[in-house]
Amino acid sequence: MEYLILGLSFVLIMGGIIGCFLPLLPGPVTGWIGIFVLYQHPGIPSEPLFLGWTFGVTILIFLLDYWIPIAGAKTFGGTQAGVRGATIGLIFGFIFLGLLGLAIGPFLGAVSGELMDDPKNRKKAFKAGFGSFLGFLGGTLLKFILAVYFLIVFVQLIWVHDLV
Repeated sequence: MEYLILGLSFVLIMGGIIGCFLPLLPGPVTGWIGIFVLYQHPGIPSEPLFLGWTFGVTILIFLLDYWIPIAGAKTFGGTQAGVRGATIGLIFGFIFLGLLGLAIGPFLGAVSGELMDDPKNRKKAFKAGFGSFLGFLGGTLLKFILAVYFLIVFVQLIWVHDLV
């Protein structure tokens, strides 16, 4: 049972890292659940304060991840159409181009969304695309930092409590 807890925790934490780049999987939340599962291991003492503050940070970053790209697009003059386009571009970019699609998909999607909304204003579309792309990168970076932190906590707890 103890190895099942360790394995499930590891899979959830790795899913959290992958979820930083796949919009269908809530990365930070998945990683936090992995940490929560790890603390159910009988060899690891309970840390409710740690779980509480990491949960708070997880929820904050989860919410910021939705707000940051919108703020980036709006800061650069974009609309909701550009933000929706960036999200769609992210999904299709990843499906068809892999990691390269993660970089260019949101930009192309935001530009396309803005051009569909206002075909005559290309300058605005490219500015909004750039802002949405910067916002996407900022949100992804925040999620990735938290997800890697959860992996470090996992390894540290396994190491300190000599569980493998």
